[in-house]
Order: sequence, then structure tokens, then C-alpha cells
Amino acid sequence: MFNIIKDRKIKIAVVGCGRISKNHFDSIEKHCENLELVGICDNDPGVLNANSQQYNVPGYTDLAELCTSIVPDIISICTPSGLHPEQTILAANHNIHVMTEKPMATRWKDGLSMVRACDNAGVRLFVIKQNRRNKTLQLLKRAISEKRFGRINMVSLNVFWSRPQEYYDSSRWRGTWELDGGAFMNQASHYVDLLDWLIGPIADIQAMTGTLARDIEVEDSGVMNIRWRNGALGSMSVTMLTYPKNYEGSITILGEKGTVRVGGVAVNEIQHWKFDQPAEYDSTIDDATYSTTSVYGFGHPLYFKNVIDVLRGEAEPETDGREGLKSLEVLIATYLSARDNKTVSLPLEY
Repeated sequence: MFNIIKDRKIKIAVVGCGRISKNHFDSIEKHCENLELVGICDNDPGVLNANSQQYNVPGYTDLAELCTSIVPDIISICTPSGLHPEQTILAANHNIHVMTEKPMATRWKDGLSMVRACDNAGVRLFVIKQNRRNKTLQLLKRAISEKRFGRINMVSLNVFWSRPQEYYDSSRWRGTWELDGGAFMNQASHYVDLLDWLIGPIADIQAMTGTLARDIEVEDSGVMNIRWRNGALGSMSVTMLTYPKNYEGSITILGEKGTVRVGGVAVNEIQHWKFDQPAEYDSTIDDATYSTTSVYGFGHPLYFKNVIDVLRGEAEPETDGREGLKSLEVLIATYLSARDNKTVSLPLEY
């Protein structure tokens, strides 16, 4: 039985003050009636001091000290991906709930260990998939759930973004296998999540990856062929080498009774929406399209709302640790296929 927090604000600490942390700080502020920021943690003293002063909370360079000194109800992990497992398990051992950015881990066994640690401690593990809350994807999910496509035959995803060498050089962990992962695992992780969330469980993956233009350990480009258990076929193309800037993050679904393309720089535009039978909400597709200068979208506050409701005992998690494992499994299968030049079938373990 998970501990329910009633009649007071939920105490939250942010771990890691890098580029994604602003979305977390902003979300905490938007939910200030339910959330209280009680501390932050970062291994860079300068960054830590600046954020500690800005948000007027104590700062720690050691996560264990934070957990024992201020005892938050939940920590929000914004650190490099390879650090998520260790930090999650540490928090769980202190009976603290965990919310972590994507991907939950860079290794399959680490993801499993995170889920087990939180289960054993009786705490929640949330894996952030904020793009699911985009209005465009919510409409697409509804159409699929209502079986408006009929049989889905073909699916295509593109992530054509740009990350210059300076991006990878900005931090030593970027572009490494241990802490980061490549274009699929880091930049395109939310799009990999759509493969299972929208279409269903995957049967087989064939992938090729390449480090074509960046001086990094991991891939800057890759392609993937997919067969779903429902028989649908599809592909995913990813590159961080688009000139001169981010160009497209899209998904196209071709079914026997419908065709939809959601595109823009980050699945923020419904560009084609056609079904054999109309529905009353078809008139809202233009309103769902939105402008964005950020590939992160605007889903973080909505995701935080679900976390609050879960900790209040008023909802079930939208994406918990087990849901996070689904996209991690696809990512690991993608890398195994590319490495060994073979088809990899799911699940990875029986």
C-alpha cells in the first residue's frame, strides 16, 4: 500500500539543474497550491548555488544528504540518464517517491532494478512521458482507441533534428554510452514511446545506426523497421544532423479507414486528418495544433498534475515504472539489432 499524502503540500526536491530542470521548476510553481519545493541537488557548485538562491531553497551536492536532511516526499530526477538507476534506488531506500526524466535508464537490467527497488520500498516510480499530454497526440490516441482507423497497416515516424558538435561538447557525459545514449535513446526517446503507446506491443525490430558527423561514442543517426503484434508494419528515421536546425518530429498512420499525419517540429501540428466516418471532435483538430519553439512541448505541468493526483490517492499513474520499461525495451532491442545486424524479437525476457 502506497503512502497517501493528504491535508498538506507535497514536498518535492529537484535533482539535477540542467536544461530540462526549468520545466520542472516551472511545473512546481504552477502547482504551488499542492507542491512545495524543499531542496535541490547538483554536482556543480556554481549551478547549485545559483539555483539555490533563485528558488530560495537549500542546495546539496550529495543526494543521500538531501534525502536525510530534508526528507522530501518525492524527488524529480533531471540528471544524465545513466545516473537515474542509482539515484532512484537511493531514494527508494529512503522511502521517497521518484519521478524521473526519460529514458529511465540506459541499460535494461538497470530499468528492472529501479522498478524492483521502488516495489520493495512501497514507493511510486513515475517515468515522465509529457508528450503524451500534447493535444495533438491526445486526439490521435482517442481516434485509435475508438478504432476509427480500422486495421492499421503502416506507420512512419521521423525525428529530423539538429544537434551541433558544441551541444555534445557542452558536457562530458553527452554522447556517451554509459550516461547518455544516442539519437534514439536521448533525443528521440519520446517518439519511441509512441510506437507502443499508440500502435501496441511490438513483435520484431530491425535497426541500423551510424555516427556520421559528430565526434561522439553513440549514434547521431539511425533507422528502424518495425513489425507490431497486430500485424502493422512501420519505420522510424532519426537524425541529429538536419541543416540548419530542427526540422520535423512527425508520425503518420495509414489505416484501412483513416489516414493521419501529425507533424511540425515536435508533433505539434495535425497536418492531415481523414476518416471514412466523421466524429464530433474532428472540428477541434485546428485548435489542437499549436506553435512551439521547444521540442519539449507543454506537457510537463499536465504530467505533474497526474503525479499530484496519484500521491493524493485520487488517480492511477499515467506512466509508472512498468510503463517506462516498455519504451526502454524497444530502445535496447534497437541497439541490439543494430549492433548484431539481426532481427530482435520482443519481449527481451520471458
